[in-house]
Amino acid sequence: MKLKTMTLEWTGESLILIDQRKIPLEETYIECTNYKEVATAIKEMVVRGAPAIGATAAFGFVLGAREYINTSSSFEIFLEKMNEVKETLANTRPTAVNLFWALNRMEKTLKNYGYFEKILEVLENEAINIANEDITANKQMGAYGASLLKDGDTVLTHCNAGALATVDYGTALGVIRAAVEQGKKIKVFADETRPYLQGARLTAWELMKDGIEVTLISDNMAGWAMKLGKINAVIVGADRIAANGDVANKIGTYMVAVLAKRHGIPFYVAAPTSTIDLNTPTGKDIPIEERNHKEVTHCGGKRIAPENVNVFNPAFDVTDAELVTAIITEKGIVYPPYNENLKKLFEE
Repeated sequence: MKLKTMTLEWTGESLILIDQRKIPLEETYIECTNYKEVATAIKEMVVRGAPAIGATAAFGFVLGAREYINTSSSFEIFLEKMNEVKETLANTRPTAVNLFWALNRMEKTLKNYGYFEKILEVLENEAINIANEDITANKQMGAYGASLLKDGDTVLTHCNAGALATVDYGTALGVIRAAVEQGKKIKVFADETRPYLQGARLTAWELMKDGIEVTLISDNMAGWAMKLGKINAVIVGADRIAANGDVANKIGTYMVAVLAKRHGIPFYVAAPTSTIDLNTPTGKDIPIEERNHKEVTHCGGKRIAPENVNVFNPAFDVTDAELVTAIITEKGIVYPPYNENLKKLFEE
């Protein structure tokens, strides 16, 4: 079976990823033929965004199975090899819970099946199911979230939570897309999202491709734009949502949420239920990835800071649940108290 979206393409033998590090200057692709190449692509941010990372890892798991299926003398040895595959993929990005959710689901499928016969087909189908379910969830999420936006609204986004961050359509941008598809005139202010510039490079690129009016601002302009009355709502994605509603998302999200609270602007989080981690009690328990310091000291490959300067470069921050107006999921819109209402999503 095959699958092709803006973010990834599964050929049946390899995984092709658009290289998000080079957008918008280049639209180039990287082909991964084994699970280690997939792990490198995730770690080096060829692909990023929690749902996209999860789906990519699932296909990496399939490639690992293809590699070891014919070299394992027993199912037990094959399982040992596949545990190595899982660990390699899991060790790439610690914050995005979709990564672990997808790998656990693939491992469960493997163990439940328990036979060599057709196991590759079973695993491939499961990875494709994960990808297709993400697309469906994003569109359902968009339909729910669009009800929160009025005709003529201007939405502030932070980072990229669009088709590139998912298998297709997007979470935060999916809500905006759905509102536009309903005939509403929606404008977007996109934070540039230092230091990796996902807003400037990716969100602006996606929205312009869709013909949605977008204005790019630097991160430190968001508060002033709010004070001037230019922003009606904030919508962001998430990499992990704790059981109490605390939200881990791209660094700078917390700052935007505080500003939104100060100016009485609703702050919405759009994320699939696979991003909700009921096993993580609060945001304090979410591991925060620290990335290469060159992302801060360099821009476009050129140094912009003194050599040997101290650098703090967390990839994510945590927004307190009390700052979140609502969480938009494929199962509906969740309002506080989150410690009670998030659980209900999994009781159906």
